[in-house]
Amino acid sequence: MAHKPSIPKGTRDFSPAEIAKRNHILNTIKGQFQRFGFQPIETPSFENSETLLGKYGEEGDRLIFKILNSGDFISKVDDVTYSSKNSSSLAPKITDKALRYDLTVPFARYVVMHQNEIDFPFKRYQIQPVWRADRPQKGRFREFYQCDADVVGANSLLQEVEFIQLYDAVFTDLGLTGTTIKMNNRKVLSGIAEVIGAQHLLVDFTVALDKLDKIGEGKVKEEMLSKGISTAAIQKANPLFQMRGNAASQLEQLRELLEDSVIGLQGIQEMEEIISAVNTLGLRSAKLELDVTLARGLNYYTGAIFEVSAPEGVAMGSIGGGGRYDDLTGIFGLNDVSGVGISFGLDRIYLVLEELDLFPKSIGQSLQVLCLNFGTEEGLAALKLVSQMRTKGIKADMYPAATKVQKQFKYADKRNVPYVILLGAKELEENCYILKDMASGEQTTFKINDIPAFLLG
Repeated sequence: MAHKPSIPKGTRDFSPAEIAKRNHILNTIKGQFQRFGFQPIETPSFENSETLLGKYGEEGDRLIFKILNSGDFISKVDDVTYSSKNSSSLAPKITDKALRYDLTVPFARYVVMHQNEIDFPFKRYQIQPVWRADRPQKGRFREFYQCDADVVGANSLLQEVEFIQLYDAVFTDLGLTGTTIKMNNRKVLSGIAEVIGAQHLLVDFTVALDKLDKIGEGKVKEEMLSKGISTAAIQKANPLFQMRGNAASQLEQLRELLEDSVIGLQGIQEMEEIISAVNTLGLRSAKLELDVTLARGLNYYTGAIFEVSAPEGVAMGSIGGGGRYDDLTGIFGLNDVSGVGISFGLDRIYLVLEELDLFPKSIGQSLQVLCLNFGTEEGLAALKLVSQMRTKGIKADMYPAATKVQKQFKYADKRNVPYVILLGAKELEENCYILKDMASGEQTTFKINDIPAFLLG
């Protein structure tokens, strides 16, 4: 008996209807990327391990899918390493490549390798799949697409303002009004770690803080304690958990907390400039909010950090995120190249649009016209008509077999085809065809070479 096939956890098959909806999102995002002046690039699905490891923090490294070396790789491992059963010492012996974890680090590698071909500032977008060995759950998969836009080689905070506008433009076009763009600054977080005496544990502090909306204040503090952050330090950070009010009020509270931190005050100033510019320019439908507990656990952020949440009432994690990384290319030897970028969460955006019923109804129509098949001679004439329609840009097809008419109509109905063509012996003799509107049932006769204007439109 054949074994029932399956797919790995955290991966999915996509139906034609799902692909159509995903393409609607992707085309909207890509269209705005291009309007904002970003250029497309692509990078390999896997990179050398040394390119990826150590760039995402300890937690990120654990989620990287490693690729085993080809051939008899075990024979190259010495007995001591093999018998130790220590994965950290064994892995470098048996794998030197890994599936990409995100698109940002590969982009930094790309910039370094192609720096002599690039015109700076370089604005690029990239839409490709990434892989993470994460625990699958709603909106979180092991294989998923990222839709990134980045600019490198420009220090101006107007870049951050432009990315906020880009988020607003995409989500407005998708009908997702009421999204919230949350903003914080990594310098502010560094300043907080400094004033509470935990600057040497900044990564542990931010990784724990980044989980606040998932596990709550109590659990975050427990994790901080477990990472060596003292009770006294956590108590000093308490104002961070209690901060409320509008952006101006929170910035004032932050200024009091960080009055002795130069880097913290610099982060506050950057956020003030960004908020002021956005208020001056305005947004179409999104709103910008300050979130002083937003951390985004990736190590490479150095300035503003962003996260986008779905409209109120939709239970979904972030649907976008990003920030400034002023020296990411430095990890590959190219120093002093500023960078800032954002990402759109395709899969989560899909789930939100589905839940709110925001996909256009026309998306499910993969065909405009289906020509029924009444026999060999009629079928040949029908195929000729279909070919003429295709050359004029109409999505047209012919049922492949001269089976029962009822079955052909049922097929058209399942395919959500709005119009059906009937071209039988009588129509062939009269050099015409009948076009049936599947919604109204109305039938109209046209000459064989006459294609109605509403189909062309």
